[in-house]
Amino acid sequence: MYYVIQVATGTENKVEEQVKTIVENGLYDFCFHPMRRVKKKYRGEWKEIHDKLLPGYVFITSNCIQELYQELRCVPAFTKILGKDVEQFIPLPKHEVEWLEQIMGSSNQNMEVQLSQVSVSEDDVITILSGPLKNVEGCIKKIDLHRRIAKVEVDFMNRKTMIYLGIDIIKKKKSPKR
Repeated sequence: MYYVIQVATGTENKVEEQVKTIVENGLYDFCFHPMRRVKKKYRGEWKEIHDKLLPGYVFITSNCIQELYQELRCVPAFTKILGKDVEQFIPLPKHEVEWLEQIMGSSNQNMEVQLSQVSVSEDDVITILSGPLKNVEGCIKKIDLHRRIAKVEVDFMNRKTMIYLGIDIIKKKKSPKR
């Protein structure tokens, strides 16, 4: 089961390290914060960078959440586990886990969302060729070709959230000059 830990933005790496150091290994399987690849233009040149997909959140997988919670309380940078309902913690819904695994790719051990390759026709029709955006076309709200970003609306913790995924323009057909 996937659970979401809310942390102070910018402390995701620190929380991960503290969990790995303080919490007993048998209480959880993975602890990670998903990353994304995006392109940014520096001095006229496109560079690929790694950025946080959901800043302020760390994901942890566990089958014994009550025991895990007791140990997480010893982690100095820990704030809270999202989805607490009275005395029980509610895991990330199955469809949200499936979505997260889909965009990160099943063979991705780095927990990083790759760039999606797109082509742009001379009529400015955008076609997604490959990558995490390939099967989520209905959730894409806007593609900003200038910034190389796709704005995607997703369910996260049972509410709509906007995330930004990187795109790489593979083909751009030019209009013939008149």
